Amino acid sequence: MYNSGASLEKARVRVGLVGTGYAAKLRAEALLHDERSQLIAVVGHTAEKTETFVREYQIKALSSWQELVEREDIDLVVICTVNRDHGAIARAALSNGKHVVIEYPLSLDVVEAEELIALAKAQQKLLHVEHLELLGGLHQALKQNLAKVGEVFYVRYSTINPQNPAPRKWTYNHELFGFPLIGALSRLHRLIDLFGTVFTVNCHQRYWEIEPEYYQSCFCTSELSFNSGLLAQIVYGKGESIWQSERKFEVHGEKGGLVFDGDTGLFIQPGETTPIQVGPRRGLFAKDTGMVLDHLFDGTPLYVTPEESLYTLKVADAAQRAAQTGFTMFM
Repeated sequence: MYNSGASLEKARVRVGLVGTGYAAKLRAEALLHDERSQLIAVVGHTAEKTETFVREYQIKALSSWQELVEREDIDLVVICTVNRDHGAIARAALSNGKHVVIEYPLSLDVVEAEELIALAKAQQKLLHVEHLELLGGLHQALKQNLAKVGEVFYVRYSTINPQNPAPRKWTYNHELFGFPLIGALSRLHRLIDLFGTVFTVNCHQRYWEIEPEYYQSCFCTSELSFNSGLLAQIVYGKGESIWQSERKFEVHGEKGGLVFDGDTGLFIQPGETTPIQVGPRRGLFAKDTGMVLDHLFDGTPLYVTPEESLYTLKVADAAQRAAQTGFTMFM
């Protein structure tokens, strides 16, 4: 881990929050329940949502994120807003001498993400890109059981979410969410954390839409070949033209297979199938927040580096270029 500016000597780290959605609420609750942090202010997407948020958590409402990052009574900016704005807010916060915690992706643009990591190092401030998927029960169960299957040659990871009608919200907006595998970067990051660096990337994706900005359905498939020789397929879909929900992770190795379907896990060998316990997905924002505060106060290493998230962003960017051109991209 790079030097993020030594440990804080203050009794509390003062936090400003950008966002009022689901992730922001869980982050706010985690911060309020830890005596090392003090939640100072929030900026929301709409005045109505912001007002509801500040009433619930008894904090200040600000009119813009520009105002928030300039406040002298804030040490840490937590960014839980639309993907499009991540890079700009992180840059402004770091430039104003703040530590930054940000939901993935760090930016929708690879070059900007690289610049932000360099800026954080120059400012000697923490830049933490949250990847909760690495802390969850599925990922921990995968890591604990992976050696059982021997050399892995094929992986398939599918997350399909039917929604009818599709919500008219930022996660269904081209500009605000970004390319599917950039906006949903965790789908690739889980694989890269488990299996290492990527050699080639193929991708195909399609939208169903009746207006230019918002789409009603999205379907994206990508094939990765890893430097180890492993082949992986990622399927990501959501919306009205999707009819069957699926959350499945399959690992095929020379000695056996692992299949995680929803919250159920199995280790499969010839003539024998053994259940695998999968831990819960609850409490991950609190766990991540606690680890961030441990790092700021005690210098404890975090579970993921911004450079690791950047590498996955580069793979996702290659997937976007593959989808646009129809060509295989070499990493």
